[in-house]
Amino acid sequence: MKKTTHFPYYWFLISLVVAAVLVVSVRAGDKYQTDVDQLAPLLHWQQGSVVADVGAGEGQMTRAVAKIIGPTGRLYATELDTNRLARLKEIAAKEKNVTALEAGVAQTNLPPACCDSIFMRLVYHHLTKPAEVDASLLQSLKPGGLLAVIDEEPQPGTKPPAGVPENRIGHGVPEKIVIEELTATGFQVVKTFEEWPDKHYCVIFRKPGA
Repeated sequence: MKKTTHFPYYWFLISLVVAAVLVVSVRAGDKYQTDVDQLAPLLHWQQGSVVADVGAGEGQMTRAVAKIIGPTGRLYATELDTNRLARLKEIAAKEKNVTALEAGVAQTNLPPACCDSIFMRLVYHHLTKPAEVDASLLQSLKPGGLLAVIDEEPQPGTKPPAGVPENRIGHGVPEKIVIEELTATGFQVVKTFEEWPDKHYCVIFRKPGA
């Protein structure tokens, strides 16, 4: 009796798994691209802009922003984590308008008054020294420069990251606390978005000046 082969069935299952992985990957990429697309007009990104991606992770938004500001622009990508910083340095080696910088716990390590705009995506609730970092952010912006903070409200029952201030309540940071802390540093609120994609919020601040 001839044995029945199951190879077509196995290949079908494998193709389903591969397709599922691709869909997840595309969706993950889409959410970062969505943030880039929405931030670009709010922060006035254009050819020649100088921008900082503070807490850039593995550069999920870095390449897209670097493309918008072009070869005459400059994108500083900062990261505290050693492995992620190594990934950012790989990107910087290929994208000539990208500079990877090691961040500090209490400072951005960006050059003074270097940036037209700075953005932070799901980074603020990890800051263990927010007051010091806020002051460093202010110092790193040009007069009139813009700061975008994308974050999330703490969910009930979640634990805050280790070392953050007690008023964080859970994993995340209340929007009102972000506003209170950054305005206390000297920033001015430009606009708030309570319904940002992925159930996040976004607050746009400006450094006083020209």
